[in-house]
Amino acid sequence: MPTVLVTRPEHQAAAFVGELSRHNLDSVVFPTIEIRPAAGWTVPDLSPFSGIFFTSPNSVGTFMQRLMDERPDELKRLREAKVWAVGKTTEKDLGKYGVTTEPVPRIADAVNLMAGIPDQEIEGRTFLFLRGSLSLGVIPEVIAERGGTCVEITVYENNPPSLEDSARIRAMLLEGRLDCLSFTSPSTAVNFFDAMGSTALPEGVLVAAIGTTTAAALEKLGVRVDVIPEYFDGPHFAEAIALALKSR
Repeated sequence: MPTVLVTRPEHQAAAFVGELSRHNLDSVVFPTIEIRPAAGWTVPDLSPFSGIFFTSPNSVGTFMQRLMDERPDELKRLREAKVWAVGKTTEKDLGKYGVTTEPVPRIADAVNLMAGIPDQEIEGRTFLFLRGSLSLGVIPEVIAERGGTCVEITVYENNPPSLEDSARIRAMLLEGRLDCLSFTSPSTAVNFFDAMGSTALPEGVLVAAIGTTTAAALEKLGVRVDVIPEYFDGPHFAEAIALALKSR
């Protein structure tokens, strides 16, 4: 049975492991990022913002937990605000709090999200961007280019894996016990190859990216991407990996 390396944070890996199992694929979970709330930030007054951007389930979970603990009164403002989410999972997690988002593009990445927002909705307005420590900064960059202002808050940090776990996975890779490496964000990719100490891979190991942003980060590292699903979510990602492994 082919084995897929899952680099998602541990608390998010179970659902994807289940999807891989449905396609008769084994998995090894190696969280290349450990998510921790960032220090030194507070939930702001949301009323001045023309829109709020959440780019991952981690940004939703971290921000909403602090909002509910410290400023539950802001939940009403958030529900009334214009909110954008990158990806269906992020949209779904916001929905659990009664927050409705703008339509999520079929290709669910920051570039396509921003491409679908008219210039007149951005120019002269101020937005809130809730980010992780390794965010690529696409959304603030586009807002600035279009004459808007973006307030960024780093709500969570991406911490690398332990040296012991990294050595175990490196040995599995070199011994040919991993058939595919799967990456679900740029930070999982960057942290993985930092942990391995090299971007060189054994022949025959496939590299899978859940979307174009993650693929671009891998290509920037000099890593060839073999698999990108048509739709950027867990079920389609697992299916695309299964098809690629069967056809190689």
